[in-house]
Amino acid sequence: MYIKYHDEVWGKLVTDDNILFEFLILEGTQTGLNWLTILRKREGYRKAFHNFDVEKVAQMTDEDIERLTKFDGIVKNRLKIKSAITNARLFMGIQKEFGSFYNYTLSFFPNNQPIVNNYNSLRSVRS
Repeated sequence: MYIKYHDEVWGKLVTDDNILFEFLILEGTQTGLNWLTILRKREGYRKAFHNFDVEKVAQMTDEDIERLTKFDGIVKNRLKIKSAITNARLFMGIQKEFGSFYNYTLSFFPNNQPIVNNYNSLRSVRS
């Protein structure tokens, strides 16, 4: 699972806001834990957080938080669950201001262009 993630996902350019939101939730949850732990629970997070539909997550309530603290498919940390909901609301605010979350991320790069490295060998990498 980890190798597949590393080879197919990690380090790849992501422009889709739904996937960026998923990564935001998963990365926020990973804090203090092993990444493989989170990868193993990824499907549980999809179920718990409406397939990472940011609008639905932003509307989640205290009752949802309580329910998710008992859901075995995710890390049942109340603060991490609450942060996912708070982040959904903030994510939507950024989308509104910048047109998309991806556009917001571009604002941190020179000329608003992502840095994409597609090396075919270690010799291609500058030291």
